[in-house]
Amino acid sequence: VQLVESGGGLVQPGGSLRLSCAASEITDGLTFDDYAIGWFRQAPGKEREGVACSRGGNRGTYYAEFARGRFSISRDHAKNTVFLQMDSLKFEDTAEYYCTADNHLECTGSDAWGAGTLVTVSS
Repeated sequence: VQLVESGGGLVQPGGSLRLSCAASEITDGLTFDDYAIGWFRQAPGKEREGVACSRGGNRGTYYAEFARGRFSISRDHAKNTVFLQMDSLKFEDTAEYYCTADNHLECTGSDAWGAGTLVTVSS
């Protein structure tokens, strides 16, 4: 499976962005919905951290504590795309955001990573 992120950019604090992750070259015998699709991020000088996950088999979603109530992950099944809607953005949300795919229930990034899309929150 191949992943391509888009939608990053510069936004002011309190603003919103919607990131997209488009999946292609899905392994034969699998469907897009079989994959857990997740978002991770890495800020300069900090360790990578999980943001949100859309579990494989359409078994729900979960969020990091900092993302709950502000971020929302969703799928467009027809377009093999996952979105991360980010609202009420803060300076500390500035990071490179990566999309991941796992051929199982949880988001661990075991199968594929995208190249990333940069989100900068600045006034």
